[in-house]
Amino acid sequence: MQEGGLDGAIGKGRVSNLISRFEENRHTDGRREGTPPKQVSRSPNCSPPRKNYQRPREQTSDSSPHHALKPPNGVLAKMNRDRDRERDMEGVTHAPVPIARINKQGLLNGDSVDLTKREITEEECVDSPDVHLNQAKEEEEQEKRKVSEQSDIVRMNSIPEQKETNEQKLYKIANELLQTEKAYVARLNLLDKVFYTKLMEEARKDTFPVDVVKSIFSNITSINAFHSQFLLPDLEKRMGEWTSTPRIGDILQKLTPFLKMYAEYVRNFDHAMDLLKQWIDRSPPFKAIILDIQSQEVCGNLTLQHHMLEPVQRVPRYEMLLKDYLKKLPPEHMDRRDAEKSLEIIGMAATHSNTAIRKTENLKKLLEIYEMLGEEEDIVNPSNELIKEGHILKLAARNTSAMDRYLFLFNNMLLYCVPKFSLVGQKFTVRTRIGIEGMNVKETFNEDYPHTFQVSGKERTLELQASSKLDKESWIKAFTETIDISLQKNETFKSAIKDTEEASDLNISELGKRAPRWIRDNEVTMCMKCKEGFNAITRRRHHCRACGYVVCWKCSDYKATLEYDGNKISKVCKHCYFILTGRTDSDDREGKKKGILELRRKTRRAQTVVVDSTAIEAAQFCGSSIMCGFLQYCERNKPWQKVWCVIPEKEALVLYLYGAPQDVKAQSTIPLLGYHVEDNPRATDPPASFRLSQSKSIHSFAAESEELKQRWLKVIRMAVTGEVPESPEENSSAEITEELNSNGN
Repeated sequence: MQEGGLDGAIGKGRVSNLISRFEENRHTDGRREGTPPKQVSRSPNCSPPRKNYQRPREQTSDSSPHHALKPPNGVLAKMNRDRDRERDMEGVTHAPVPIARINKQGLLNGDSVDLTKREITEEECVDSPDVHLNQAKEEEEQEKRKVSEQSDIVRMNSIPEQKETNEQKLYKIANELLQTEKAYVARLNLLDKVFYTKLMEEARKDTFPVDVVKSIFSNITSINAFHSQFLLPDLEKRMGEWTSTPRIGDILQKLTPFLKMYAEYVRNFDHAMDLLKQWIDRSPPFKAIILDIQSQEVCGNLTLQHHMLEPVQRVPRYEMLLKDYLKKLPPEHMDRRDAEKSLEIIGMAATHSNTAIRKTENLKKLLEIYEMLGEEEDIVNPSNELIKEGHILKLAARNTSAMDRYLFLFNNMLLYCVPKFSLVGQKFTVRTRIGIEGMNVKETFNEDYPHTFQVSGKERTLELQASSKLDKESWIKAFTETIDISLQKNETFKSAIKDTEEASDLNISELGKRAPRWIRDNEVTMCMKCKEGFNAITRRRHHCRACGYVVCWKCSDYKATLEYDGNKISKVCKHCYFILTGRTDSDDREGKKKGILELRRKTRRAQTVVVDSTAIEAAQFCGSSIMCGFLQYCERNKPWQKVWCVIPEKEALVLYLYGAPQDVKAQSTIPLLGYHVEDNPRATDPPASFRLSQSKSIHSFAAESEELKQRWLKVIRMAVTGEVPESPEENSSAEITEELNSNGN
């Protein structure tokens, strides 16, 4: 009994020691001290329990202490695996796993192995870490899918139905115009209030010239003032009341008088880019200011050059939106007429913006051709546009020889040239000029010479041979397109003549039967038919005895019998001649060639014309003007001249300059918005003078008295700030009539 009791005690002590060491190395989540034992139900997936194996004990009385503390085989390995598993399970949460708790009393030696195996078997019934990770990922993906589905529902609810009504489409276009205008004004503010302002502040410290900064930014201040103070607020107001007033054509019409501001900006753009590059390389402070602003978030990682291109691209943007707007606008809509008129004028300005740089390059090319042709006249003219040039063979009419020739095809003429072998100077001699009007081109077939075609004009017919089939097709296409464009322009011109004749003061049925009222010589400064300016040498004034208009020699070189003058043959203008004789324009004689000096003068003048808003008779404004009258005028360092100035009621922010009150076309227009008014006369200026300055533009005026000057300044000072001025009380129609009569006498 003692021996059995001792063995039982040893066995119990060994098991207790082993269990305590095993419990210290286990840190399973969810195990808490003092929890009651739980009944564990095995999963059917778990491996079946193994039969306990009890090692037979040796009946020896001297048991080694080391042998008494040695754990059974495999227990330490299981403990290490448990620690590794717990380390892998960190961060993964799952339900606590019930562990079997067995009453340690009554365990026999060797039962500890079964306990360990039993506990591990229960642990193996727990899902692995990979299973829990997969479950977490699936739950996360499900949550993402729910969020995505909810956002899709919100987005689908916000998107209108695919089949939009016409009113919705019009609203979208108008809203796009508003949103793009907001972005455009922000860009203008960046150019004007940030770049320009900071560079001017530094320039006033004599770091670099002030004129350089003004030349770079041109009239950006005026453009910004118009869009931020007028166009954008009007668009915002209109979109707010779109339900009651669904239209934008009337608002865009306000833009048309100010398109000349864009013309000045576009003309200066190339020069501005050159100056900008030059001073970035030359002046470190100049460069530092620009780089500092470009690094700011407001610049959007874009350069100053990129932002400065925005005004050049804005007018074509208006044209595109207006075209889309008109496509959706019903023919009977109240905004149809205003929108079409706006598109017509804005389209002309957009064309100018798109072709401004090309025109500059075209003029340079014309000068090169002018030198290559030995200073051939009528070449350097902005109205001339080079279409195509190149070598070609000309087939002789009498034999089968082919001669090397060179063609310059312009929009209005073809120059047929002979190459001249010269290293410098003249390289070609003009053999024949053929006008585009009346020209025909057709493909020909020649067995000896392939790729031939024929060009036939009033002056000459040429049979030409191209270098290849492709070259031949290219020449024929260029000729055909040029001829078609010329025909369209002629039809438009004839239509304009017809409208002018219908609007004539003198009834056509009475033409030649009643003596007309003659227009005074001093009431006009240009021909009332072709609008060419008069001068004392080459363009003198002549009167048409049929209609009484003042015309140039070219327009008055016709004669017809007049019934009111006893059927005498009298000098009449071209239009009256056609009416009185029943002849057509095709019978008109060709005018003489114009000299190169006059063409160059026209070149400079043509560069200043953008939109023909000046083609309004001065007499139309006199009765409905805020202010009108004669002023002395000087632009830059040019001589002073007397001009008839008008600020019309319909365009209260624009000053029109006419040569005389009866002129049919203004010499120039000045959009007053953004100009600076200088009231201090310089020593060289006449009395009662004042100046309007903006960027590089300086316009000087002088009134006949100080009192008249102050009346003009009162109106102009309001206009330059964007306020619509009111007509001065003293500016009565009687006073205007008295002034006209005094100047007429």
